[in-house]
Amino acid sequence: MLLISINILAQHQATVKVGDQAIDFSLQTIDNNKIHLKNLHKEGPVVLVVLRGWPGYQCPICTRQVGALVEDDFKFRDLGATVLMIYPGPSEQLQEHAKEFSEEFQFPQNFIFTLDPDYSVINKYGLRWNAPKETAYPSTFVINKSGKIIFAKVSESHGGRAENKEIFAALEQLN
Repeated sequence: MLLISINILAQHQATVKVGDQAIDFSLQTIDNNKIHLKNLHKEGPVVLVVLRGWPGYQCPICTRQVGALVEDDFKFRDLGATVLMIYPGPSEQLQEHAKEFSEEFQFPQNFIFTLDPDYSVINKYGLRWNAPKETAYPSTFVINKSGKIIFAKVSESHGGRAENKEIFAALEQLN
């Protein structure tokens, strides 16, 4: 019984969940433009995607995930959603690593790629995966116009990420 209790206590718990107000933040884009979450969700739903960022290498699962999101950009656009990606990591050389990662993609107009140096947003959201060669738990949130989280999926492994069909189902609830 004690072992079960210890395992339950050791499991990761995100700070935010479905039904909560999203914690506001501002971050810089890869092009040094400042964005504010509250300004984005006032315009329409936001799909907030937390990537692993720079754990010492470019994550191939993140690359696949972002590729799938970009492939379906027309569907996100049809649903009025902005896709906001967060690339966390230590501030030293984060910009260079993020540029290397993003070079593989042609981001549509409704996609925003931001940097989270030293995990400021990741920590606010309780998503810091504080282990060697880790940065953040890969996560996806759908936030409505009033800033409420209507969908949340936090992976406690490198896989197990939200699929586009799950995100679309959440966004379609808003229409």
